[in-house]
Amino acid sequence: MARTPSTMLPLGTEAPEFSLPDTDGTIVLRQHVAGRHGLLVMFICNHCPYVHLVREELAALGRDYPAKGIGVVAIMSNDVTTHPGDSPARMAEEKARFGYAFPYLYDASQEVAKAYRAACTPDFFLFDNAFKLVYRGQLDDARPGNGVPVTGKDLRAALDALLAGAPPLEVQQPSLGCNIKWKAGSAPSYAG
Repeated sequence: MARTPSTMLPLGTEAPEFSLPDTDGTIVLRQHVAGRHGLLVMFICNHCPYVHLVREELAALGRDYPAKGIGVVAIMSNDVTTHPGDSPARMAEEKARFGYAFPYLYDASQEVAKAYRAACTPDFFLFDNAFKLVYRGQLDDARPGNGVPVTGKDLRAALDALLAGAPPLEVQQPSLGCNIKWKAGSAPSYAG
């Protein structure tokens, strides 16, 4: 498994628009999922061991924060020809199995991942109600095999700071995960 860090998109960057299908085929736009206080965009997939480790916490975030006014959405951008376990049908199974209450969108063209400069799974981007980036980084310190419990402490601290009207957290650690599986010849320059 490739250990790829997030790109740490500059704070203040505006959330790119998207129009992507959910697992039931419904087209979802950025403004459809934004909450009154902000929007959490998560790039995840089904097969990644880093995502496997945190799936229950992802589901908990999707239960905890929409009621507080922060929209939550997950996007899967991997090439499904090389990784069929990440197909839309398998995404629907994953969503049902782990109780994801948030939309789980399929970015077939990979253009949304490129617009967000997403690099790994999981990769997290938190925007305020003006769609300005206030957090990009890790969920917490847990990684496959390191024995650290999954708490979501870093991302939850950023979410709670946004809700409290506090400035963005000064210390933001990059997320770490499997690289996004780009289509042959289409990897963006930031992917190395």
